[in-house]
Amino acid sequence: MDDHRKPPGTAGTIGEDVTSGEDVTSGGEQADEVRSFWGRLGLPGLIDVHTHFMPERVLHKVWDYFDTSGPLIGGIEWPISYRRDEAERTALLREFGVRAFTAMLYPHKPGMATWLNGWAAGFARRTPDCLHTATLYPEPGVETYVREAVEAGARVFKAHVQVGAYDPAGELLRPAWGLLAEAGIPVVIHCGSGPAPGKHTGPEPIARVLARHPKLRLVVAHLGMPEYEEFLGLAERYDQVRLDTTMAFTEFTEGLMPFPRRALPRLAGLGDRVLLGSDFPNIPYPYVHQLQALERLDLGPEWLRAVCHDNAARLFGL
Repeated sequence: MDDHRKPPGTAGTIGEDVTSGEDVTSGGEQADEVRSFWGRLGLPGLIDVHTHFMPERVLHKVWDYFDTSGPLIGGIEWPISYRRDEAERTALLREFGVRAFTAMLYPHKPGMATWLNGWAAGFARRTPDCLHTATLYPEPGVETYVREAVEAGARVFKAHVQVGAYDPAGELLRPAWGLLAEAGIPVVIHCGSGPAPGKHTGPEPIARVLARHPKLRLVVAHLGMPEYEEFLGLAERYDQVRLDTTMAFTEFTEGLMPFPRRALPRLAGLGDRVLLGSDFPNIPYPYVHQLQALERLDLGPEWLRAVCHDNAARLFGL
């Protein structure tokens, strides 16, 4: 992939070119569009299982990495649309009518996860509409701090195989996966090889994890892009595997890693295990564009209602 590649039509409704870049929204007008979307479906709002909240200095480092089009994002030009402080970002999700969201945070080295989990617990206490999120890393003591997070009320975990550069099927994580499978706590995991492959990304390591822990509630982020069909296969094989829609079908992603249209019937068939994810605030287009992209698949209002709200409501008991 060429450095600083900018795909065509990087934002807006599929088939249109709209402005992308920092701070694309002033709030009110876009909130009206989002609320109109879920209102037409007869929903009480949205549930977004893939939003990022983390300590501000960590998030700023993430934004700095996006600004430099680093290799983990494939050298792609990737402007951040919602570069705002924590309170403003939280308020904006509420304006959109997002009833519940997550604080997807992740370590890139040993020794970070416990500290991040402590921060996330505090964020969940002061943000009741955020599902208490925790994370993990393959290191000595991981089972202990995962158990502590579960006992403290964590409702979802985040794992990032690409950024962490680890084998999810390695022995260090084996007891943690077993604990989470037993507890029935979902894990949103970035394990596909997009936007740039890592040493341990792709379906094969995850297949090894699931062979050991078939009841683990893995939520494959980004529909597993670009290995969409392989991860659909894992979801078809394991009834606790789910997929989130994060960035899928948007103009930005379709210009780089298009979803194969021949696989749409399979995605429709898994309609009870597909969950809305957005990657807010780290997206290079308006929030509403993700929703419009899903609607344009023409899989029907029942599928949209399940994906945008009902599946997550059932999974998290909301």
